[in-house]
Amino acid sequence: MDRYSLDQYYCRMKFWKLFGNEIKIYDGNRQNLLLFVKQKAFKLKEAITVYADESKNEELLRINARSVIDFGASYDVEDAKTGQRLGTLRRKGLKSILRDSWIILDASENEIGTIQEDSMALAMVRRLLSNLVPQAFTVTVNGQEAAHFKQAFNPFVPQITINFMAGSSLDKRLGLSAAVLLQVIEGRQQ
Repeated sequence: MDRYSLDQYYCRMKFWKLFGNEIKIYDGNRQNLLLFVKQKAFKLKEAITVYADESKNEELLRINARSVIDFGASYDVEDAKTGQRLGTLRRKGLKSILRDSWIILDASENEIGTIQEDSMALAMVRRLLSNLVPQAFTVTVNGQEAAHFKQAFNPFVPQITINFMAGSSLDKRLGLSAAVLLQVIEGRQQ
């Protein structure tokens, strides 16, 4: 099975990890582990590596922050085997305080899409009252809905279901990297 050919994926972050985050990405049936994500601890610049499995013998993707501390940080996603940059995910700084919002750039730095939290009202409830209201995101590429990310209700174990739209032009490697960043970066504010 080609790990990037599916329309549905399931991401689950390890509940308690003392040094760095770990995320497992499964197929939509939660049967087959497709990707294993490791975020290095105590790094000034975010460095996240996506592996084929838990053995960490085969690197597939790298997600690296361009700067140390930046509220509107940019994260370059590259194919670990070829070194080719697939694109960049850029957080919309101050706008993300109220409602999580990201910009998707292609390998040539052209804006091709956005990732937007579901609603301003629910975003405010999450930030002010409770992190028990699951987040949902819509990914739009070239004016078309490309994917949906939906967080499961679980206050202890961050989980996201990812649904890619059929015929979308979004590179699934970039889409899966976005889901990882949402769990790692946006998850800190809860």
